[in-house]
Amino acid sequence: MRLIDGAEAIRGDLPSSATRSVEVPTGAGEALETGISRFSSVLRVRDRLRETLAELEGPTVVIGGDCAVSLAAVERAAASGDDLAVIWFDAHPDLNTPESSPSGGFGGMVLRTLLGDGAEELVPPEGSRVRADRLVLGGVRDVDLGEELYIAGNGIRSLTVDELSTPDALVAALLATGASRVYVHIDLDVLDPAALSGLDYPEPFGLSVETLTTLIGAVRAQATLVGATIAGFAPATPADAADDLPAILRIIGSLTRG
Repeated sequence: MRLIDGAEAIRGDLPSSATRSVEVPTGAGEALETGISRFSSVLRVRDRLRETLAELEGPTVVIGGDCAVSLAAVERAAASGDDLAVIWFDAHPDLNTPESSPSGGFGGMVLRTLLGDGAEELVPPEGSRVRADRLVLGGVRDVDLGEELYIAGNGIRSLTVDELSTPDALVAALLATGASRVYVHIDLDVLDPAALSGLDYPEPFGLSVETLTTLIGAVRAQATLVGATIAGFAPATPADAADDLPAILRIIGSLTRG
């Protein structure tokens, strides 16, 4: 419910003509023997978001919920051409499978699913998946053992918070993918908790808002931005949401301004 409140708070500060709302089920959902908590709800949200995105043209920013909302959005971007890089700004790599996940939460599995591993009903079709050699992790600092082994075994580029203090390393990693288009996923927990209070899973020693917006600007100068996600805004109270919104609007502005 805090994630829903966060999405609604952000929408309230955006032009109504520029936003579309995707209704999500608030019930618990069922795992259906998949190893994924609330699997039935995850599936419904994926399908509803797919339907909404199919009605839109051009780059789209998906806002709200946990990282699972990137599933349909990145799938759409990947399906439109084989030249897509994905930059995953997140305190967590989200590279678990149902078998390796310590929690069963799909938010921690979504990127692995986009790469082609996971529950059959959620894995994107061929031609709509992320390629490991065109993936860049940014700001990851809480990694499960299975995720660590997967990153190392697949040569996935991962840049620390210190390495992101200037855009140079990120730009070099993006250029190394050879891609001309880019999707930017932002879980707000990539930020330091001092920069934003309404975080679902805060992790210390993250990025500042200024650094993140500078990085986004550098990425947009190098490749065509075809979409973005802002996930993980979970304010505890309306007052907390109001305090955090200026920072989030700065991030949205860095993704959308011409």
